[in-house]
Amino acid sequence: METFLNYFETIPSSHRSLILVGGLTFFWVLEGAVPLFKFNYKKWQHAIPNIFFTITTIIINFALAFLLLQSADWVMATQFGILNWLPQLPLWLYVLFGIFLMDFFGAYLPHFVEHKVKPLWMVHLVHHSDHHVDTTTANRHHPLESVIRFVFTLLGVVVIGAPMGIVLLYQSLSVVATQFTHANIKLPKKVDAFLSYVLVSPDMHKVHHHYKLPYTDSNYGNIFSVWDRLLGTYMELDREHLMYGVDVFPDEKENGQIKSLLKQPFQKYKKPTV
Repeated sequence: METFLNYFETIPSSHRSLILVGGLTFFWVLEGAVPLFKFNYKKWQHAIPNIFFTITTIIINFALAFLLLQSADWVMATQFGILNWLPQLPLWLYVLFGIFLMDFFGAYLPHFVEHKVKPLWMVHLVHHSDHHVDTTTANRHHPLESVIRFVFTLLGVVVIGAPMGIVLLYQSLSVVATQFTHANIKLPKKVDAFLSYVLVSPDMHKVHHHYKLPYTDSNYGNIFSVWDRLLGTYMELDREHLMYGVDVFPDEKENGQIKSLLKQPFQKYKKPTV
């Protein structure tokens, strides 16, 4: 475990890129083999804006990464944060608990806030406006959202007292998890339901992409479903009843235009009602 953690402490950028591209490729192929929905769309054309926003997310996170490093170094030097205040834990439990907490601060919390604060919701709409949710949708985030989520991750590092190894391990797991949960794949219902007791499963997350409330405001988790279950934001909807998109942004053609999506946070749309 120590060797594993040390690897992520100094993981090369090329290896992190391989994780992202490898996961995207794997789930892209799997979607063709066991699709949940047979979308009538041009898969590559649909992917273009989503890959564009994936690239902007990578650039922003790379440009700001030094802040994560400085914060992680500071909490370890000062022994600040939850992990440093706990009695000494076995290394495996220390790492698991660190990832569990990072998933709350880096994923669940910003996601919840984005749905509750109107200006942030307008930014987050770029993600929800995809009418054909597949694995490329995973990182379809407006550049402003990438910055917002980075700030919450930074907050998490400080509050948790997470070393850089846990931060980068969490981010690597997070990338694959979000590709998995957005992928247009059909798991057996019992398998999906079983996974959802601990981890966010594809069916569980796709409820969040249903076009109407209250389902849109549910299932905020990324890796662990436990946060939704503990905090009362867990909901279920049969996969046959899913309809993607948002009722305030119905134009599918416009939703595929990068220029329109970049302007989305500044348009005057209202949050949907039940």
